Amino acid sequence: MSAAGTAVERVRAAYARVAAADRPEVWISLRPQAEAEADAAAVDARVAAGEDLPLAGRTLAVKNNIDVAGIPTTAACPDFAFTPAADAPAVARLRAAGCIVLGATNLDQFATGLVGTRSPYGAVRDVRRPEYVSGGSSSGSAVAVALRVADLALGTDTAGSGRVPASFQGVVGLKPTRGLVPTLGVVPACRDLDCVSVFAADVALARTALTVLAGPADGDPTSRAWPASTPLGAPAAPRVGVPDDALLATLDAPVRTAVATAVALLAAAGAVVVRVDAAPVVDAGALLYGGAFVAQRYAAFGAWADAHPGSVDPTVLRIVQAAREVPAHAYVTDTERLDALRPAAAALLARLDALLLPTVPEQPTIAAVAADPIGANARLGRFTNGCNLLDLAAIAVPVHEEPDGAQVGVTLLGPAFTDHVLADVAALLTGGPSSGPAAPQAVAGVPAQPVVLFGAHMSGLPLNPALTALGARLVGLCTTAPVYRLHDLGGAPRRPGAVRVADGGGAIDGEVWLLPPAAFGPLLASIPPGLGLGAVDLADGSRPIGFLCEAAAAAGTPDVTAYGGWRAYLDSLATPSPRSATPETAVHG
Repeated sequence: MSAAGTAVERVRAAYARVAAADRPEVWISLRPQAEAEADAAAVDARVAAGEDLPLAGRTLAVKNNIDVAGIPTTAACPDFAFTPAADAPAVARLRAAGCIVLGATNLDQFATGLVGTRSPYGAVRDVRRPEYVSGGSSSGSAVAVALRVADLALGTDTAGSGRVPASFQGVVGLKPTRGLVPTLGVVPACRDLDCVSVFAADVALARTALTVLAGPADGDPTSRAWPASTPLGAPAAPRVGVPDDALLATLDAPVRTAVATAVALLAAAGAVVVRVDAAPVVDAGALLYGGAFVAQRYAAFGAWADAHPGSVDPTVLRIVQAAREVPAHAYVTDTERLDALRPAAAALLARLDALLLPTVPEQPTIAAVAADPIGANARLGRFTNGCNLLDLAAIAVPVHEEPDGAQVGVTLLGPAFTDHVLADVAALLTGGPSSGPAAPQAVAGVPAQPVVLFGAHMSGLPLNPALTALGARLVGLCTTAPVYRLHDLGGAPRRPGAVRVADGGGAIDGEVWLLPPAAFGPLLASIPPGLGLGAVDLADGSRPIGFLCEAAAAAGTPDVTAYGGWRAYLDSLATPSPRSATPETAVHG
């Protein structure tokens, strides 16, 4: 295991933190420590046997509307409870990757709320300021991560339930593209809009969890696969839209400070910040619970609530019974209204790599929510409600802390399947890596083709923006087998050509990138005559696709093989200093 300890040691530390925190309202069912340790010992044995487990020893909390085998699924309603025989696919996939389930966490009943107070198991309090709400509906999951009890937690996010509590608790809340993570084994709230979300302390861990979770599941008609056009990462200088002054003027001072902090961090990291009118995205959110789409709540559990009114939280019952009265024609009308907003939202997002919005406009106290349960909750969803209606991906990250400990975050949004782009941009805000050290692992499961580059498309060189615009992602450096000659083909920008030769070749330095399969057509169309794609022999014996040059196109051009690579040659143009004098001594790696 890593320096962080064995899985058994991590589980013991987690239970010690549970005891030290003394926050019983976080959990609906906490597994006996001995059971969790037994699971951890099995993970340690798998690692010792040589299994590659990307989440080995990570502790996991699961919102109690998601099935965990043997733990009653209550949706925070004791009379609704049933004990599943099998894990939900989301839980099963994380366990298979090495996670150990600690228990099931508290939530706003039937995942109806953004406050974390609508539960017979108690109101889940903010970690730092216990008189304030923790945020919901995935309240217990977010707090479990904020307390450092759980490394990861699963929530659900229909209207913002995976992002609002992340903001209040100062953790990362990743809401994947709708359907990317199966919702089989999840008590529905709004079937067409529900998402399984991830809480983590940092972007890299949340992203690793997503690579494990994503992919269709048999029996789940709402689940979706990564398409061949999925972008694998953000460009070096992503374009990020930020709300214009008209929207910012409506925000409280701490939220304005958070947005300003985010803008400064993005600019310092090289992003291009663009002021935009975010109304198409924000306005769509008003339709979720201010319109007829709330009827999906009744379809999900309304009949049960009607039959057991005394078992349901009064505010939840009020919401679901009002949804029962929505006429079919109103649902059709609101669907048409949403269809009218989609083109404007799509046009806005098409010119951006991400849209930045405040996650929440305020954080109310528990007393304020008790005084105005509907109104206080509704205000919290102002910037989150439209996300799933518009089929967007999102990730919420912390960016600002007030003197009293209040956490204020922002959310990055993008079209469906831009999850990896958003994770890269989020990492610019948090200051940590967006993924683990191995880029291929960071996008595991996404359609991707390795491509070897030798010249102007490499990172930092003139044609690299055209490559990253196609959604490519850098894997790392490589060196060819000593069977190539490198030529300066000239042009603007200057390009090299790598020609395979029968003898007298040298080893050439390059980069390996991952490219979405759908990007190959545009890439090929951009290559001038004489250059093409073919199998490249690398020093490690692999043969990925890469840029190669026809011998005829290189005839008569300067042979720069002795420099060992295009970067070294470009450096020599300013200060002539070839790495070696002959191709033979240029062979390396």
